[in-house]
Amino acid sequence: MAKIPRIAVVGSANIDLTTFTDRFPKPGETILGQKFNLGFGGKGANQATAAKLCGAAVFMVARVGGDLFGPATIDNFKKIGIDATHVKQVEGVSSGVAPIFVEPSGQNRILVVKGANDELKPADVDAAADLLKAVDCIVLQFEIPLETVYYTVAFARKHRIRCMLNPAPAQPIDFNAVSDLDYFVPNESEAETVIGMPVKNVEDAKKCAEKLLGYGIRRVIITLGANGSLLAGKDGMEHLPAFPVRSIDSTGAGDAFIGSFAVFLGEGLPEREAVRRANLYAGLSTTGIGTQKSFYDRARFDAEWAARSQS
Repeated sequence: MAKIPRIAVVGSANIDLTTFTDRFPKPGETILGQKFNLGFGGKGANQATAAKLCGAAVFMVARVGGDLFGPATIDNFKKIGIDATHVKQVEGVSSGVAPIFVEPSGQNRILVVKGANDELKPADVDAAADLLKAVDCIVLQFEIPLETVYYTVAFARKHRIRCMLNPAPAQPIDFNAVSDLDYFVPNESEAETVIGMPVKNVEDAKKCAEKLLGYGIRRVIITLGANGSLLAGKDGMEHLPAFPVRSIDSTGAGDAFIGSFAVFLGEGLPEREAVRRANLYAGLSTTGIGTQKSFYDRARFDAEWAARSQS
């Protein structure tokens, strides 16, 4: 039986407000959407959910608002089986929300209002220190203050805990603060924003990954959507293709990749196989609507993997 990884996500929790439309409106234009979906989201919460559904013991460190979404978000964590001891409400502040617009192709555009996520501070990481010291991996994103991200990376480095950072939403960063990071996992647009060079294909991704490795990051994984992902380290680079799926909504696919990859790696699988499995898990997430609602549980995923892994 595989080891059960212990994963902590220090990050965001949002409410996703997803609208499906034939096309995006032009400036100043009002159009009618096709349908609407409300669900629990936020990159941190999504990654935590994917990890839990894949079989890990998951712990969330986050802040939610003093509005009606706050208690509902905490209850959702508990329902999923995620430890929400360190998820606290902040009075007088709204919960984070993410209006999402999806075209028929599955392509999406997302606007994030961070709200209470901005209230997650380094002191809150210290308050969860005993918990964090006992996990196998800490997962981070950029929907919380950068100072908290940097502080947590330093905490993980000090205590020799594996740390994964998803630089989303993308923004310029202090690479000195993330040097010696175990895994830096952007998608194409995030990599382009962070590093300042175009990432339009696998060759571009290789050049970008080489530059990121030059900052002292140990491993870089650039997710490439329908093109799979690029795994890069000082020992070389490899493009691992995606598995064919019928995509209807790509929202949350990157979160599905990161949460599942943390689990597969934590179970002791070889890194390359962990990436391949995460490619499939992320791809399968795009066959359903929404983020957490579209994520597969481990039994469904294992059945898909058994059927597809020889391809």
